Amino acid sequence: MSVHSRVAAIALCILAPMAQAHEYWIDAQDYTVTTDQEVTATFRNGEEFQGSSYSYIPRRSVRFDMVVDGEVRPVPARLGDNPAFVVEDLPDGLLTVLQETEDQFVTYTEWAKWLKFAAHKDFSWTEAAHLERGLPQEGFREAYRRYPKALIAVGSGAGQDRAQGLKIEIVAEANPYTDDLSDGLPVQVLLDGAPRADAQVEMFAKDASGAVEITLHRTDDAGRVVLPVLPGHEYLLDSVSIDPIEPEVDGDPVWRTHWAALTFAVPEA
Repeated sequence: MSVHSRVAAIALCILAPMAQAHEYWIDAQDYTVTTDQEVTATFRNGEEFQGSSYSYIPRRSVRFDMVVDGEVRPVPARLGDNPAFVVEDLPDGLLTVLQETEDQFVTYTEWAKWLKFAAHKDFSWTEAAHLERGLPQEGFREAYRRYPKALIAVGSGAGQDRAQGLKIEIVAEANPYTDDLSDGLPVQVLLDGAPRADAQVEMFAKDASGAVEITLHRTDDAGRVVLPVLPGHEYLLDSVSIDPIEPEVDGDPVWRTHWAALTFAVPEA
C-alpha cells in the first residue's frame, strides 16, 4: 500500500464510527495455528457474523491486550494496522486477545428504531422507563462501549479462559480446542466482576460454507449457560447491558450500553 493510500485508509477509519446496533468482534484469520505461524486477527463490525474490518486507532482503545501463558501484555499494534493483531513467535497454549473501546455515541431520530433495538437486546423495559423519565422520543443519544475477546489455539491450545477485568465479559468455562464439548460449552457472563443472572446471550454459529445460524440463550442465577456447539464451526457470543444516564446538559447521552463479545472456533473432531 502506498503512503497516500495508507493515510487515506487511516483517515477513513478515524471518521467512520462503529455502528452501534451491529455486533463488534475480534475475528481471527485462523483460530488454530501452529507455534511457527503468525497469528492474525481483525476488528469487525456488522450483522449476522459478517462485517467490515476496522483499523487499530489508539485513541479508540482503552485496552488492547493479549494473554500469553497467563500474562497480560499490550498488543504491539501501530496506528492504522489492519489487521489490528499480527503477532508471531507465540508460545504453545491458549491465546486470548481482548479490547476495550472508548465510548462511542449514537443519536436516535426515530422512536421505532430504539424500540426495535431494545427488543432485540432484551431491554423492552426501557420503553416505559424512558417515558417515565420524561425523555424525548427522538433526538436522544446513547453512549456505548465494546468489550470483545477472542480465544485462539496456538499449537495444542491448552489452557483456560479467565476473567480479565472487563466491565462486561463472557468467560468460557471449558476450552473449545481441547475439551469434550459433546454436552455443550459452559460460559459465564460477568458484569463488574459479578455473575450476570437472567441475561440474554446471542450466539452466532458459522459453518464451513459460511452459513450462519443465530440463537438466543439465557443465563441462570449464577450467570451461567451451556451453549450447544458443533465441530467445524466458528462462534460469536454477544451479551449487552444497559444503564440510564442523567444528562447534565442538552445533548448528553441518556442511556449507556456495554457490549461483551467472545469469538472462538470448535475444530473438527
